[in-house]
Amino acid sequence: MKLYFSPGACSLSPHIVLREAGIAADLEQVDLKTKKTKSGADFTAVNPKGQVPTLVLDDGQTLTEGPAIVQYLADQKPEAGLAPKNGTLERYRLQEWLNFLTSEVHKQFSPLFRPNTPEEYKTIAKENLGKRFDWLDKQLAGKQYLTGDTFTVADAYLFTVLRWSTRVNIDLGKWPNVKAYVERVAARPKVQEAMKAEGLIQ
Repeated sequence: MKLYFSPGACSLSPHIVLREAGIAADLEQVDLKTKKTKSGADFTAVNPKGQVPTLVLDDGQTLTEGPAIVQYLADQKPEAGLAPKNGTLERYRLQEWLNFLTSEVHKQFSPLFRPNTPEEYKTIAKENLGKRFDWLDKQLAGKQYLTGDTFTVADAYLFTVLRWSTRVNIDLGKWPNVKAYVERVAARPKVQEAMKAEGLIQ
């Protein structure tokens, strides 16, 4: 398999999942501005959407969209415990988290990274994120991870998007449970491995 990624982007989530699951995969870095891979290939030939993460499977098929990719990877190594069994209510709870993260957290960050977003709208986006963080802080009270004591693919995703807070001047100190959660996930050896491989930490 090959994972197309951009350092620190939402592709960090499946990158973490690959390492947590112990799945070997090639990594190919993408410049999202030029849509070129590090080797100089046209990334839009691999994924016409031009977005990471993109996973090319062993049989040559391409899978896109982070929440779909992380569940696929978790199901390749069920013994890693990164996602509950298909068909269980726990699995739907995981999907509930992934949907919330993709629509209500990830997408609220997007306008903050675009240079042409009006400042007034950036203020609104930050207020929206603050409301989501208020709710998340309550959900994380007394819990190690989103679904309890077990690290899942949803945690890889939430950790990835929460890391963006510093880039847009949002201080997570206002949400002590969220801040402690980020530190806890960041300390995981496989998470450190993924971040080092992407050049995000030394």
